[in-house]
Amino acid sequence: MYSSCMIEVEVKARVEPEVEEKLLDIGARFMGSEDQVDIYYNPPWQDFAKSDEALRIRSGSKIFLTYKGPKIDAVSKTRREVEVELKDSQSMDELLKALGFREVGRVVKRRKEYRVEEFKVFLDSVVGLGSFLEIEAYAMSQGEIGDKVLRAFGLLEKIGVPRSAAIRESYLEMLLKASDR
Repeated sequence: MYSSCMIEVEVKARVEPEVEEKLLDIGARFMGSEDQVDIYYNPPWQDFAKSDEALRIRSGSKIFLTYKGPKIDAVSKTRREVEVELKDSQSMDELLKALGFREVGRVVKRRKEYRVEEFKVFLDSVVGLGSFLEIEAYAMSQGEIGDKVLRAFGLLEKIGVPRSAAIRESYLEMLLKASDR
């Protein structure tokens, strides 16, 4: 079983699918693609939307239970992340529901992964939302966060996406907003 606890530095923007060509132009290495389904949960004592936290089961080529804490800064999606690899998503779903957790939403996407320097770059095609680019790296300490955030924004701009295009909402937040309309 795999588990980790670290600070995930993330910058995300809505993009056109053509951004993939720009990624390749700057030397990004294609790592693979997969379909992913994320199921999000709330505990009975709290609404994670209000506390800016998330708990999900992600099923793809591997299965993970992931907790994400509140965002740390005002410009990116940087937050504490705790992730545990699972062998069986259905059993974890049953366990969470037996403890009173309830499903609050699902995100279905096709994800392509690239590497540029120490960054993972994802091109996501999210059902019901469209195309997005995420740039991620991990910081091992608070002192590394600022530099990694600046470098992630620099990479975003190098790909041709202005810093002003960055969004801090999660896919779940966007889907829930869209369903309220």
